Amino acid sequence: MSYQVRYTKAAKEDIVRLYGFIVEQDIAAARKALDAIKKGIEFLREFPFTCRKATAEDSLLREMIISFGARGYVVLFEIEDRKTITILAIRHQREEDLLWEAV
Repeated sequence: MSYQVRYTKAAKEDIVRLYGFIVEQDIAAARKALDAIKKGIEFLREFPFTCRKATAEDSLLREMIISFGARGYVVLFEIEDRKTITILAIRHQREEDLLWEAV
């Protein structure tokens, strides 16, 4: 079964922010980072329950780690129902977890 993936406005802004940060340093790396994120999101379409729970209280709120070089990205998402996943936020692994509090 394949899930439909939706993005919150904040998640879309996160992608733009992350891309903008890398593109200033290395355009090729920025494209590869976007590809890694897209590939990770595609994985979610098929296997969202394989990702770790973000909190003990909500089994449908989950996080996925996307490897990228020595570091990577963390995707916060919610399994809405049997057909839909909503991407709530995306951050670099070295960013403060305070970004999650805004979601």
